[in-house]
Amino acid sequence: MLDDSQRETLTDKMFKGEEADSGYSNKFFIRLVGLRIVFRNVDFKYCIFDAAYLRNCTFESCDFTGCRFINSNLVGSAFNGCKFDYATFEKTQIDTDILQSGCPGSENLKLKFARSLRTNYQQLGDAKAANKAISIELNATEDHLYKAWISKESYYRNKYKGVVRATLFAEWLEFKLLDFIWGNGESAYKLFRAVFLVLLLITVYDVFNFGDPNAVSNYWSSFIKSPQILFGVNGSSEYPGSFLAVVFATRLVMFGFFMSIIIKRFNKR
Repeated sequence: MLDDSQRETLTDKMFKGEEADSGYSNKFFIRLVGLRIVFRNVDFKYCIFDAAYLRNCTFESCDFTGCRFINSNLVGSAFNGCKFDYATFEKTQIDTDILQSGCPGSENLKLKFARSLRTNYQQLGDAKAANKAISIELNATEDHLYKAWISKESYYRNKYKGVVRATLFAEWLEFKLLDFIWGNGESAYKLFRAVFLVLLLITVYDVFNFGDPNAVSNYWSSFIKSPQILFGVNGSSEYPGSFLAVVFATRLVMFGFFMSIIIKRFNKR
């Protein structure tokens, strides 16, 4: 049976002075205005802020649990000790400091919080801020997946059991592998490092199969030749088909990862 949520709509309201120990939970604010206002221990749980203008405000120990910020301007506002569990942001201008001071404590809520802000910054076309949010999101995701399969905390052990726990272990391994190879799509440096390691593997294979492992000069000459093998410009037929097939597949995967990073960078701009 449905009941009225008793959400109150407040339109074109303005804060004129300091707010302390007050409650505004479950409100729908439309075009709310506040400039250089200090909020201390104010309860904003489950509120919706639509087209709000709260610039250069200070929020101390305020509760924004379950809040939605839509098309709002919070530039210059500081959030100290505030609670943002399950809060979401859409096309809202807000400083990236909130990623350091406003993240929820638990990893699963932190990654959702960072993901919402990342999407928000991407909607605004702020690539630098989106990258910061992605970094927080990836770190929180790694911590969450790790704790989900190994932590003895009651939350994780009650929620993830048996096959689900094994599945999360596989997801964590995949996450760590992709992070090592290309930073889960965010690190060109890691991708180039992975390519370098592939070249080293090709070098070792070439030396042990077609050279003298005891001669240092063989390693250098094989390393110089390894990019030609990786990129398929070496016309030599001395390599077996299975080896060339693995090299070809590796080349395709690496090229795909590289193009994905490039496209992401251009899309953000």
